[in-house]
Amino acid sequence: MTLIRSISGIRGTIGGRPGEGLSPLDVVRYTAAFGQLMKKASGKVHPMAVIGRDARPSGPMVADLVRGTLTGLGFDVIDLGLATTPTVEMAVAGEAADAGIILTASHNPKHWNALKLLNASGEFISAEQGAEVLRLAENGNLDFSTVEELGSVRTDNSWTARHINAILALDLVDAKAIAARKYKVALDAVNSVGGIAVPQLLEALGVEVVKLYCEPNGQFPHNPEPLPEHLKDLCDAVTMHHADLGIAVDPDVDRLALVCENGQLFGEEYTLVACADHVLAQRPGDTVSNLSSTRALDDVAARHGRKRHASAVGEVNVVGLMKEVHAPVGGEGNGGVILSELHYGRDALAGIALFLTLLARRGSKVSDLRRSYPDYFISKNKIELQPGMDVQALVDAMQERYKGQPHSTVDGLRIEFGKEWVHLRKSNTEPIVRIYAESGNPAAADALAGRIMGELRELAGLAVQ
Repeated sequence: MTLIRSISGIRGTIGGRPGEGLSPLDVVRYTAAFGQLMKKASGKVHPMAVIGRDARPSGPMVADLVRGTLTGLGFDVIDLGLATTPTVEMAVAGEAADAGIILTASHNPKHWNALKLLNASGEFISAEQGAEVLRLAENGNLDFSTVEELGSVRTDNSWTARHINAILALDLVDAKAIAARKYKVALDAVNSVGGIAVPQLLEALGVEVVKLYCEPNGQFPHNPEPLPEHLKDLCDAVTMHHADLGIAVDPDVDRLALVCENGQLFGEEYTLVACADHVLAQRPGDTVSNLSSTRALDDVAARHGRKRHASAVGEVNVVGLMKEVHAPVGGEGNGGVILSELHYGRDALAGIALFLTLLARRGSKVSDLRRSYPDYFISKNKIELQPGMDVQALVDAMQERYKGQPHSTVDGLRIEFGKEWVHLRKSNTEPIVRIYAESGNPAAADALAGRIMGELRELAGLAVQ
């Protein structure tokens, strides 16, 4: 059993003892702490909250607990039922709600679930608010409503369509150009809410859909994280059905991976690169991604006379920097695209529409579009923390060693070596140090990461492995 409490939300495996897994008691306790914080911020007797969930099997049970807890605090709850993460985010703002909770463990396997916590803007709560939620949950100082002040629940199944209509209304999305191309797309929605929302979007764009794992029953047919090693069935389906494109989304549809017409992967890092290429050609402003994302985004931004700003890892950090520099588009290298004029959250549905518009207007095959971008490869590695290891001291020592190189300490340490870079940071959710390195070919990226890992182990007094 696992329960991870962090400032960005609560996630864990279903069952087990309270405090060790995501038990019903833990769901109630953390929902109540979050609800009390947001109720106080609203100043209302009956604040409003929006909830929605992905299709994993524990969703109905967790939703029952969340609804009951929020109404017990006096909230009027709008329950969207099965809904993508970006749909819930848009609904919070669209309903002028005071808070939102998304019931999804994102790319984790089906025995996990989580509470993703949103503020009144439909964005993830701040680090300070997250810390206060944890404090309230731990000290148990919670105050529920009397029977006269209990909240209510109403269901609203309209928000998936409203979300799609908002995307179609963007002048960045050219539905006519897409429909004219008569695209055929193979879709792997990992048997979650993407199986509902993505076909609706594609059909509205005039795209023929070959459905693969689109039954929203929560029985993930493979590891649900849209990584290359999990997408073989989709790659095969693209070539078998002579599709123009393959699309994969994670269970809550905030990450987007693409497959070329030849069955080759487009590259998850390049989802944002392509979408940013399209948006930056039509909107003023720079772009933002986190420090562990590909420098291909720097190169594409430069083509448009713009620059890429780098934030700390985490969507809330990307959003904060996007607002600061007024970036029209940003996101993360895991296939997360954020279009600020739609909403400040990673949105695979928006990413699909932007990508198809770019593809239709270029009139090229997906593989040709991919070849138009510079090739970079990221080597992703980790070192398990040993008892007593002082990660910050190691980072400081590496910074001193490479003080002559351009570097950033916004989040751990990122060191630039011309067209190469390496980023080392302590994980927020696991007892590991992540070491990512990027270069122009896989062997060079692995070699750079290996060199830095060896130096880290040497500094830590560990045996070189």
